[in-house]
Amino acid sequence: MSKGAPTPSSKPLPRQRQEAPPANMRDDLVLVGEFGRAHGLKGEVRLKSHTGDPQAIADYKPLIAANGKTYTLKTVRPAPGGAPDLLIAVVDGVTTREASEALNRVQLYVERDKLPPPDEEDEFLLADLIGLSVQNEAGETVGTIVGVPNYGGGDLLEIAPAQKGPTALLPFTKAFVPVIDIAGKRLVAALPDDFFEIGKPEPGEDRA
Repeated sequence: MSKGAPTPSSKPLPRQRQEAPPANMRDDLVLVGEFGRAHGLKGEVRLKSHTGDPQAIADYKPLIAANGKTYTLKTVRPAPGGAPDLLIAVVDGVTTREASEALNRVQLYVERDKLPPPDEEDEFLLADLIGLSVQNEAGETVGTIVGVPNYGGGDLLEIAPAQKGPTALLPFTKAFVPVIDIAGKRLVAALPDDFFEIGKPEPGEDRA
């Protein structure tokens, strides 16, 4: 059943980003974070957290990668000068820069039954939006949700166009997203005509 865009649970639930789980992955896993670049020489690593309270990601044990390998976060702290959801993590068993470099771009999942349930029936995890098809109001599929970032001004939908090109951000409000159909793996968005044109380089413009 299609739903309007309710307010997601205020509990520290998964909030963001990037790709949907690989097709061959267990369907009870929810994306909660992604490792980034190594930080320093002692095994610390950058971590993009997708939980409502970014540092709450360390409370979920174990964290599971797409290949089935598990990780435990010993400590996390805010990354200096970074966005609220960017952390510096100490991972159990990772003690060298070389080991932390190997973690770059590893996505982290948690079993759904370890997450606090939404308060109401029509609530959902923001992570459930990742991978949904985006249809315009004419019913045409125009893209896919690849992330739900929040830079301090409210949740945004990061949408990859159906045709190749850069992603674009849409405010996650009922005005812009009148229909959400989690079961049908789609949502309807009221997109400006030039939605995917914003940010594209002009012809002949240097991309470097």
